[in-house]
Amino acid sequence: MILPNKLGITDQVELAKTEEKISKQKAKQLFDSGEIDNAEVGSFAGLAFVHARLFGDLYDFAGKMREVNIAKGDFRFAPLMYLEASLRHIDAMPQSSFDEIIEKYVEMNVAHPFREGNGRATRIWLDLMLKKAIKKVVDWNQVDKAEYLSAMQRSVVKDIELKSLLKQALTDRINDRVLFMKGIDVSYFYEGYYEFRTEDL
Repeated sequence: MILPNKLGITDQVELAKTEEKISKQKAKQLFDSGEIDNAEVGSFAGLAFVHARLFGDLYDFAGKMREVNIAKGDFRFAPLMYLEASLRHIDAMPQSSFDEIIEKYVEMNVAHPFREGNGRATRIWLDLMLKKAIKKVVDWNQVDKAEYLSAMQRSVVKDIELKSLLKQALTDRINDRVLFMKGIDVSYFYEGYYEFRTEDL
């Protein structure tokens, strides 16, 4: 199913390319303008702010809680009827240590609050929490796609694998522009988007 979009695109391949290009431009702008520092750290409101900035030129639902139930493969994300309560619970979760932050990140992934673009927005949200609490971010270039996706899938039951994988990739280059841009490219690669380099847009 092709998502209804503001540009009236009806071809799936064209929409994917356009979405990648525009939202990567927006991610770059978010960093270069310093606007990323306006996002409330660790809250759904902060995540919605990032999501709206990335996808607002494409979708009416950008930054808004989804109104449908969604699943990926056999896994069903938080049912709509429990989504608001789930997000309130996540907002209240602590975020002062690496372990607490990853636990919060896992819960937000299970909530999957948006219709599309959850992973890409939530990885930025995760780095903002790490940056504030422990003065580190993930160097996503160090995180293998297959290992990450597998660890994310299993994190619902046990998050030790994910914690181990991301802990190895931590860096203190928290304001490094090149690292941020490459991180966006890797984040999109996880989701199957790799037509454009953020730095070139």
